[in-house]
Amino acid sequence: MIPSNTRSFADALMTRVRSLGHPLCVGLDPHLDQVPRLFRSGSMKPSAPETARAVRDFLLAVVDRLEGRVPIVKPQIAFFEQLGSPGIAALEAVMARARECGLLVLLDAKRGDIGSTAAAYMRAYLAPASSTFADALTLNPYLGLDTLEPFGKGAVEFGGGLFVLVRTSNPGAGSLQDLEVKGAPLFEEVARQLSPLAETLRGPETGWSSLGVVVGATWPAQSIAVREALPHSIFLVPGYGAQGGSAAEALSGFVPGPSGLEGGIVNSSRGILFPDGADTDDAKTWERAIDAAVDRAANELGEAVSR
Repeated sequence: MIPSNTRSFADALMTRVRSLGHPLCVGLDPHLDQVPRLFRSGSMKPSAPETARAVRDFLLAVVDRLEGRVPIVKPQIAFFEQLGSPGIAALEAVMARARECGLLVLLDAKRGDIGSTAAAYMRAYLAPASSTFADALTLNPYLGLDTLEPFGKGAVEFGGGLFVLVRTSNPGAGSLQDLEVKGAPLFEEVARQLSPLAETLRGPETGWSSLGVVVGATWPAQSIAVREALPHSIFLVPGYGAQGGSAAEALSGFVPGPSGLEGGIVNSSRGILFPDGADTDDAKTWERAIDAAVDRAANELGEAVSR
């Protein structure tokens, strides 16, 4: 159980989602070949020293546009790791700026390992003293659910959030995740086994659990099955927008709440970072393009949850 003097990630997140009226999560995936001209520098090759600075400046500017408009951002660590130590420094700067802007930070790292290694990952990303501290972290459970134990302890101690891969949005996911186990698809068995930890991590304010799960927008029927197994878990829903999932499909695992459908966050990365009109060297034009993309996604999702 989360200590009484520590606010749970789930309570912090769902309070913000309810206040804003939409569940948009902005993914910070800085594809180097798509960074707008306003921020590009040099060759933009991963090994070039100016590339990390360009990525940092680009994402700091994005985060500034998101202040007060979305509840959470999701940096994908691989895009920073490819840049070496300057990339990790850029990630740290972006995460720090996001918190200064009042945004929660979900680090998409998909960690999953055993014993002391898992504990080290937990301290790297969930301990507030870490330079790469995040409010929540994505995890891969397919080495066995014992790999989640150190992260569960960290979530209790620090009030952090966990998002466990269950039914992902990539086309090939079904080749493993849909395999029949005990008369049901493997992803359903994973969801059922997560239930005890999910109940342990329920927040006292909202009733939602800081043990969340990843369920793609492109699999609405599977979302409903996971919701039956995990009634209090927050869904992280990829696959919306640029990947083909509609707002209605993204919300298929949501349930009625105090002011509309709730129970998750819906990620959009490319649709927000690289919308039409954003590849410009004019700052005002770029700002208008980003603002319009955020408003479009937030309004679409806001209308969907209020129906």
